[in-house]
Amino acid sequence: MPTTVPPASAANRPGVRLTLRAGKEKSLRLRHPWLFAGAIARIDGEAVPGGPADLLDAGGRFLARGYYHPGSPLAARVWTWQDEPVDAAFFQRRLAAAAARRRLAGLGFVADPAPGAGTDCCRLVNAEADGLPGVTVDAYGAFLVLQLSTCGAAACLPLLLPALVETFRPRGVFGRTDAEAVAREGLEPLEGVLWGEAPPEPLLVRENGLVFAVSLAGGQKTGFFLDQRDSRRRVARTLAALAATLGRPPVLLNAFAYTGGFAVHAAAVCPGLEIVNLDSSPEALALAERNLALNPAAAAQAKLETVAGDAFVLLRRFRDANRSFDAVILDPPKFAHARAQVPGACRGYKDINLLACKLLRPGGLLATFSCSGLVAPELFQKVVFDAALDAGREARILTRLGPAADHPVLLSFPEGDYLKGLLLTVE
Repeated sequence: MPTTVPPASAANRPGVRLTLRAGKEKSLRLRHPWLFAGAIARIDGEAVPGGPADLLDAGGRFLARGYYHPGSPLAARVWTWQDEPVDAAFFQRRLAAAAARRRLAGLGFVADPAPGAGTDCCRLVNAEADGLPGVTVDAYGAFLVLQLSTCGAAACLPLLLPALVETFRPRGVFGRTDAEAVAREGLEPLEGVLWGEAPPEPLLVRENGLVFAVSLAGGQKTGFFLDQRDSRRRVARTLAALAATLGRPPVLLNAFAYTGGFAVHAAAVCPGLEIVNLDSSPEALALAERNLALNPAAAAQAKLETVAGDAFVLLRRFRDANRSFDAVILDPPKFAHARAQVPGACRGYKDINLLACKLLRPGGLLATFSCSGLVAPELFQKVVFDAALDAGREARILTRLGPAADHPVLLSFPEGDYLKGLLLTVE
């Protein structure tokens, strides 16, 4: 049975009309789905957080329809560029289009996929990239996790939830609210079963033919970092090639390991791999150990060491102890949440990459990532270059890494291209 969903009070109110200053409509005409408060000349109607809004140019001509958040620098987000109602049929169309994109990506998007599927977890809705700003939906087997990050998205929950159930036919829909969004948007936390059955805790899913235990209730984000699926497989294959070159199993430092996704993939193709999983969360490390054990072929010969603590501190401790590794993976959390934090984030990225370069044996592999959307790929590459230079090492890019295909990027919204990675050899 579904749980009670609060009424969409803001969504049911009459909308406001936001008239832009002359010349400020360019970004909307270029189909960028955000409107900042400084572009607004006049507000007509009763403004409520998350309420519907028509966006008009200085001459009063319709530009877009979205929702408004008074008092926020990012004042409005766009639902549609058409003069159409944002109703149940609208959400059904958006979800059907998102499902079609996942079919093009070759991923199972239908809940309860065929037994034995190589991957049964993927992103179904990627916010602005799928025309649903503030809405993220991930599928874990037969269960969906819905995460809302804006007041406007939350206001439309009574319309969105039935459309999700009708489109994907899950066994259950579980709600999650990002803590950052709660603080920023003043959202009521959305936690627990919204419709149907409660998922097992943890839930077993498959990725690239491997089994993982995922906590939908307590894990980070929606439970698992689905955007790294392709990178986990690519890094593992490169580690297998390194093992062949070395003539022995490599020694891998998996920093910011979380629940061990990179390590499990690597162990599956590198018999005898020596793994050091490092993370600040003992609970995540315990789940990482379980995930390795869930894949007997990977776990059979792997040698696992888990280290809990602050990566910045522990990487220095490893350096001071003269520890060295054949490969290092750096997959840290988001360092920059606002533009003012970008310089500090870059210092953090340089620090951990400098330490990683010092820990690597000659010819070793470094897989390094940033999920800070405000740190551009060019800037991140420069930071990694500076780190290698200061470490006295010469690094070469083997390939650039990014999110899996179920995380599409809207060309008119480059801010959505948040995840970037580099796979390097370090001499």
